[in-house]
Amino acid sequence: MKEVLGHRNINSTLVYTHLVPVDDEAENDHHATAKDEKEAGELIEQAWQYILTTPQGIMMFRKAKKRGE
Repeated sequence: MKEVLGHRNINSTLVYTHLVPVDDEAENDHHATAKDEKEAGELIEQAWQYILTTPQGIMMFRKAKKRGE
C-alpha cells in the first residue's frame, strides 16, 4: 500500500489504515488505481466503485470479486 500511495515513509501510509476494511469484505474485492481522469473514467465504465483520492492524486477503486475468483 505504501508504494501505491507513493509514500516514502510507512508512517505516512498509516494515516490511511482506518480506511482499510478489517473483515472478510476486503478479501472479496479487487482493487485498482487510476492516475488521471481518463483511467478513472474507464474504471467507472467497468462498474468499479470510487473510494478516495490520495494526497498524491491517485484515485483508488474497488470491485467485488465474482464467485470463484
